[in-house]
Amino acid sequence: MNQTLERWSSRRAFILAVTGAAVGLGNIWRFPYITGENGGAAFLLIYVGFVVLLGLPVMMAEILIGRAGRSSPMLSLGKLARQAGHSEHWCWLGLFGAFTVFCILSFYSVVSGWAMDFMVTAFSGGFQGMSADQVGAGFGDFLANPLRMAMDHTLFLVLTMLVVAAGVSKGLERLNNLLMPALYLLLFVLAGHAISMEGFGPALEWLFTPDFSAVTPMVFLHAMGHAFFTLAVGACALMAYGAYMPDHQSLPGAAAAVAILDVIVALLAGIAIFSVVFTQGMDPGEGPGLMFITLPVAFADLPFGAFWLGLFFLLLVLATWTSSINLAEPIVATLIGWGMTRRRAALVTGVCVWLVGMLCVLSFSTLSDFHVLGSMNFFDVVSTIPPEIFLPLGGLLIAIFAAWVMLEQEALRALDAGPNGFRLWRIVLRWISIPLVVVVLISGLV
Repeated sequence: MNQTLERWSSRRAFILAVTGAAVGLGNIWRFPYITGENGGAAFLLIYVGFVVLLGLPVMMAEILIGRAGRSSPMLSLGKLARQAGHSEHWCWLGLFGAFTVFCILSFYSVVSGWAMDFMVTAFSGGFQGMSADQVGAGFGDFLANPLRMAMDHTLFLVLTMLVVAAGVSKGLERLNNLLMPALYLLLFVLAGHAISMEGFGPALEWLFTPDFSAVTPMVFLHAMGHAFFTLAVGACALMAYGAYMPDHQSLPGAAAAVAILDVIVALLAGIAIFSVVFTQGMDPGEGPGLMFITLPVAFADLPFGAFWLGLFFLLLVLATWTSSINLAEPIVATLIGWGMTRRRAALVTGVCVWLVGMLCVLSFSTLSDFHVLGSMNFFDVVSTIPPEIFLPLGGLLIAIFAAWVMLEQEALRALDAGPNGFRLWRIVLRWISIPLVVVVLISGLV
């Protein structure tokens, strides 16, 4: 079945869209605490190296498959495999990617609902005068309130699917053009405000002065995994976006711009967060609780703390919103490839994601005693296995397809980097990126 696809109107629109898919919880929530747990600047340098050697080549592979196929991920993979004389069963990789994104979006929507709820509480001054124990207890009470969490989850998902239903140019592109600049502006405002804090200098020193004595094999594994996770590769989302890519646009240039913007967002978020943490004399290695427990306490004691904390959670909401609309697109594109209209595909996707998300919501209350794979509740399963196992597996198969299965002339044309650029990319992808993806996958399995 052929598809008549919309196209991004410009190079800028494509870059903002892919950046919107990449920038999200990985940059603003996961990067600060994983950096804190792994020694600061040394981890940062290793992470940037893996972005270049691992994330960027696989990102380019995923985008060029979509650009060469000009269809939904499933149809593109099947068509390109058939052209190269290989099995059309490669098309099922597109369905696997849609399933991976589906799982991720189901918990992403729930966590984004937390951010929306905390943003309202922050702006209203609800965290003022509270200790870390009180904020932690309040967060526990919030998780145990299924009705409140369900309302947050529902509202966020409705906002997401309304944009996706509007289409590429009227929905995704228009919102990315509005929200991504707003996100960068908020980041610069928060980072600029951090300059006035006592903890700004220690935060810069901690982030940019490497201590290689803190580096262990696990630091390398975490850096590899985060470089892969933060660029949103491995789930065919970027493949769907590559199908909408304009004909006359440098794919390597656009992908490099996305990678640079992605790292800048993570660094600015780290500067803003750790300046507050060091100003208040707190531990930068607080772990996942840094976002929803440590920061509310840290901001609350600062001048105009409610305003700045509210801005920070607004930033998190914008980042997760842009990521979610871009994560939903490959699922919708797959359903469109099966003959659905965009609006019906968006409705079906939204309802199914909402249902699975409700299982995540209930994991902290009604279903709290239901455990699988040992002590993991349903939220733990969908927030751990898809990012740590499904994404690397999908990325590995995407890289193998681009490096070994596609016709060389099709890949060369879609990459649009010239013969020398193509050879360099393929050498790095085949002999550096693919082995590194295997290491990431194995580390997620053990």
